[in-house]
Amino acid sequence: MATYEPIATTTLGSAASTITFSSIPATYTDLKIVWVYKDAGTSNETAWLRFNSDTGSNYSRTTLRGDGSAASSTRNTNSTAIFVTAGNSDSTIDQMLTVDVFNYAGSTYKTALIDSVQDENGSGWVSRIVGLWRNTSAITTIDLFLNGTNMAAGTTATLYGILKA
Repeated sequence: MATYEPIATTTLGSAASTITFSSIPATYTDLKIVWVYKDAGTSNETAWLRFNSDTGSNYSRTTLRGDGSAASSTRNTNSTAIFVTAGNSDSTIDQMLTVDVFNYAGSTYKTALIDSVQDENGSGWVSRIVGLWRNTSAITTIDLFLNGTNMAAGTTATLYGILKA
């Protein structure tokens, strides 16, 4: 059984555009992020993550999404970050994401498995996303952000290191 060790937690006291985890040690086998947020505005933007401040077109993702009445899938390549929600953020309803980053300190491309959910009192959606960062560098920094707006005060994100059993 794997052991989860908290590396860092951020809770926003005021609206902010980005949460950054930096100086991530290479002492774990994998990483896990738990991120609960609201949109600080009314623009209903999507959530993203980026590794090592790489803004090149080195990311891709495949998404499976369901909302109780329909299912869909999408794919994106050559993006400047990994899209991590299958719906838009909301200023009144929390969204929760979990991100598992596998072999983050290894010398191969990095993969992430993202679970995303938004409950809207009986409606909403769930998604499963597989992301890829086409880079062989160890991940030392992770940025979490919304596209085009700030995250609201009270947003929280925790980064865990996973030790092999």
